[in-house]
Amino acid sequence: MTTDVSASTAADDSQTRKNMRKVALTALAGTSIEWYDFFIYATAAALVFPTAFFAENMPPIVALIASFSTFAVGFIARPLGGIVFGHFGDRIGRKRTLVIALMMMGVGTTLIGLLPTYSTIGALAPLSLVILRFVQGLAIGGQWGGAMLLVTETAPADKRGYYGAYAQAGAPVGVILANLAFLVISGSVSEDAFMAWGWRIPFLASVVLIGISMYVQLHLEDTPAFKELMKLKEARPHDGEEIMPPEEAFEAVVAEQIADPGPSPVLEALRLYPGRIALAAGAFLSIQVTFYILIVFVVSYGTNVELGLGLSRNFMLAAVMVASGIQIPFQFVAAAYSDRHGRRGVYIAGAVLCGIWAFALFPLLDTGSFPLIVIAVSGGLGFLGMQYGPQAAFFTELFSTHVRYSGASLGYQVGAIIGGGLAPIIATLLWNEYGIVFVSVYIALASCLTIGSVLLLTETRGTDIHALDQR
Repeated sequence: MTTDVSASTAADDSQTRKNMRKVALTALAGTSIEWYDFFIYATAAALVFPTAFFAENMPPIVALIASFSTFAVGFIARPLGGIVFGHFGDRIGRKRTLVIALMMMGVGTTLIGLLPTYSTIGALAPLSLVILRFVQGLAIGGQWGGAMLLVTETAPADKRGYYGAYAQAGAPVGVILANLAFLVISGSVSEDAFMAWGWRIPFLASVVLIGISMYVQLHLEDTPAFKELMKLKEARPHDGEEIMPPEEAFEAVVAEQIADPGPSPVLEALRLYPGRIALAAGAFLSIQVTFYILIVFVVSYGTNVELGLGLSRNFMLAAVMVASGIQIPFQFVAAAYSDRHGRRGVYIAGAVLCGIWAFALFPLLDTGSFPLIVIAVSGGLGFLGMQYGPQAAFFTELFSTHVRYSGASLGYQVGAIIGGGLAPIIATLLWNEYGIVFVSVYIALASCLTIGSVLLLTETRGTDIHALDQR
């Protein structure tokens, strides 16, 4: 009898691990393509859009700032996406909301690949670009919370950081895929063909995301934490009422949430956790400022002939791609470390190292040496990964289940708009007006704000995320 029970337990554990791997890998695939879509815009904003979507008589630095401004529109939309998708994610489930976000991103990015340029439709070209970039921002604002919670709310408590890193790894993988796409296309066609139509191919390839969204819809279940929340909301059957099977009851409660939603989860999150949301946004600043300077501004700095280093496009894209590959193991090691020793310590260490490394970044870039440029970008992305890896578990554990999607998304996306959306523009202005060392000061300042924010947050490792806030 004991042997049978042990065998059954082992089989259950094996099936649980298998299901967890499927959820983690699916989240990784979905976020990788989603971030790929978001980042091919960043690469194109640095290399293609200043000439393709703006008037030819614009000075190069003005066209670059204008292009980065359309890039920033995506970040303006991200908090709104976090609010909208957070509301429905806390109401109808993590999975359903994630599917909608993935579909929206796939369609929006594909349409960018079909847009006429300024020479064809004039001012309508940048206007259309801004609208579709806004759609991308809405989608990424909803995607992160859905993918992150799908993993962290399903993972065992003692491995929440490690499995959360799968959702976080989608960002560097997306950078690799975006840069690889541009490298392949750039190496396959002439410069004139690349600027005329070759840049469109990476955008059109994002139609793959629609297929991934259908896989999530058909093959994954919602998270145990969300299901538990729905059980608590399920009305007890009255006399003579039939008790429904668990899955039907779950669907029935979700349907009730749509028909009669009650208080907004976003407003509830702001009422219950205003301080945590603000500090979560502050904790994200170092990651966002450093990341977008390293993957967007550095490419412009390296390739700009008049003001920068005058290196080739492929040279800089390859350096960022290699460095992004190095970022991934940093994230997983830091996330696994946070499962054993806590989230805050490794997070703060990463922010401190980012602030210090900022002053080595540009001297290494200025050498023009490929190995040293890879070291420069890898150092920044690696230390950034020490924060980004544990972040999914850290933000999950800050909020209770019924407002977790909203609270985590608000903190993440507000930090994104303040830190990431403006980073390339601010860096370009600082570089043009005061010199490149002030870009390093900017990174260091963001790191200091992150350190202060994390110090004001409590340690979350070991938090029981199923202990729902009944208020």
